[in-house]
Amino acid sequence: MRKLKAPNTYVIIAAIILMSAVMTWFVPGGQYVKADDGSLTYEAVDSVPQTWQVLTAVYHGFVKQAGIIIFILVVGGAFWLLNATGAVEAGIKRFISKIGNRDKIVLAALTILFSLGGAVFGMSEETIPFVGIVVPLAVSMGYDAFMGMLVVYVASNVGFSSAFLNPFTVGIAQGMADLPLFSGMGYRLLCWGILTALLVVFVVIYAHKVRKAPSVAEAIEAEPLTKRQTWILVTLALTVVALVTGVTRFEWYMPEITGLFLAMGIICGLIAGFSSDKIVKELMAGAKDILSAALVVGFASGIIVILQDGKIVDSILHSLQEGLDGSGKAGSLSAMYGIQALINFIIPSATAKAAITIPIMAPFSDLVGVSRQAMVLAFQFGDGFTNMITPTSGVLMAALAMARIPYTKWVKWIWKPVAVLLLLGFLLLVPTVLLQIAGF
Repeated sequence: MRKLKAPNTYVIIAAIILMSAVMTWFVPGGQYVKADDGSLTYEAVDSVPQTWQVLTAVYHGFVKQAGIIIFILVVGGAFWLLNATGAVEAGIKRFISKIGNRDKIVLAALTILFSLGGAVFGMSEETIPFVGIVVPLAVSMGYDAFMGMLVVYVASNVGFSSAFLNPFTVGIAQGMADLPLFSGMGYRLLCWGILTALLVVFVVIYAHKVRKAPSVAEAIEAEPLTKRQTWILVTLALTVVALVTGVTRFEWYMPEITGLFLAMGIICGLIAGFSSDKIVKELMAGAKDILSAALVVGFASGIIVILQDGKIVDSILHSLQEGLDGSGKAGSLSAMYGIQALINFIIPSATAKAAITIPIMAPFSDLVGVSRQAMVLAFQFGDGFTNMITPTSGVLMAALAMARIPYTKWVKWIWKPVAVLLLLGFLLLVPTVLLQIAGF
């Protein structure tokens, strides 16, 4: 019997574009008209059936999202170049070796470190090699392979879900929602702190439960950081400081942040002693590696082009609004959260989901009185938490392969923590509609 295989993301998007075109033939047209007082009134209009426009929609989608596509390619290339220097990997190894065999401190520190990596620069695929490093370390401490996955993969996903500076989730989603980049950082920092602190507690409890023998941890052999590696890590830290300062004080947006990361990558390459040809080669390799995610944004935007040109986007939003009438802001936000979590099982790419859902969810959140900032946070939680269980996630399957944990055993182990995280995500979303929170 052939195993069922999830379709390629592009196949899914192409199918949605075709279905969207078919919908323009049957769904009544409509539009919202803004009155002089700023209120929106819905009125029926004739729909515009789409046919051959499914081919030109892709082109218009790329034009519409050109800024975000460039942002993804440049930032992806910059981080690839940073990783090529080996400084980040060396820094983490040195960090582990310095802590030594103080078990609980090691586990808590690693959890915070990898959670911070997910929150700041979207550490995801980068966790895979560290799973191969930390799982043996955890086993040598008398724990199991799940502990290694917990402090690396799960921690980075918790940080990814509650990210406050991740350009690949927060940056892209806020850009598509026409929000200032990295706005609402204060509450996101609080969410990250709460979730990471609870994860650390869980790590310590699990450590007490599964430890089989007294600690025999042996620190990972790590050479002292070279001057070059030290200065590269300093450059990375200064980049984060410049990013926070530029966004919060000088209203930086896509162009400035793109330029900042490009400068970081080039400077790190020069510090590493790379030639100009080597720097360009690594930047191109990074852009090539993330090209698929960048292309997804353009292709997925074609869906919205078809729906908008067919005059049915507003009628869909109106139907959603009527369907959720009486559910209140909290109910509407919960629905958005649930939709994002479910879609993640079909489309695990955060970039693809943002491109498909944010252009629809943003105006919908306006209609139901939910802030766009809260909608983006619902997107983050719905995307990140279910990444830890969806079989369509290539990163998860690769990490499990490195840890030598069968997927079925992993699901049996992780489903309860994921359920708790989904509940915590909902509880953290509720204050955004009940309280006055800066940026929300």
